[in-house]
Amino acid sequence: MADEMAGSKKGLGAGVQAVAAVVLVVGVTGGIWGLSRVLPQHNADEPATCSEEQGTRPTKHASGAQLCRALNRADLPALLGTPDEHAQTAVGNDSVITLDGGTKIAIPEATVSLKTYSVKLSASDDRFSVAQDVAVLPSAEPRQILGHPAVLSSDRTIALNFGSGKAETGPGGIARSLLVARDAKDGGGSFEIVIWRQDDVKPDDAALFRVAETVLPTLPGWKNG
Repeated sequence: MADEMAGSKKGLGAGVQAVAAVVLVVGVTGGIWGLSRVLPQHNADEPATCSEEQGTRPTKHASGAQLCRALNRADLPALLGTPDEHAQTAVGNDSVITLDGGTKIAIPEATVSLKTYSVKLSASDDRFSVAQDVAVLPSAEPRQILGHPAVLSSDRTIALNFGSGKAETGPGGIARSLLVARDAKDGGGSFEIVIWRQDDVKPDDAALFRVAETVLPTLPGWKNG
């Protein structure tokens, strides 16, 4: 339910180009779009780690830091089909959106980026069922993940280019999104996992499902059965 930008600000300048993918994923809560910061590059030989949690959690279920730690698993590269890679950036953050009428909904989220893939995980405590999303999400496909109702959909990314000292945008590749109900009864609240590649190649749906089936049961607020 959020846009994500993954990239590097190290060495930006004339003749140096950094490209980031901005995922546009529209959900039923009014098309909530959030843009993460451009992340600094760390030691490329060491896997990125999630920052420590700061402040109070805006949701009773999970924080952005918790989602980041759950997503930034040692086996994430293998789940994505790129076992020789490792996390280059890992960040979690918390935001709150306000719906018409003043209702506030916390949206914790985390993004982990590798050389080939980026993965975003977010949680929502809204009252909407996943089944409602089938009617409003573009190209929505009903699915079942671990017995929970889910919706698979696609969106287009935007490439952000810092090649000549100023940001320029252009068409990017495809992002694949899997929205999954917290419980089998689809009583409201959901998790969303989005994957996209750093090139224009379509992401592997099998990789998306492997990540979902492995990560979701470890999250606060996930209800088995």
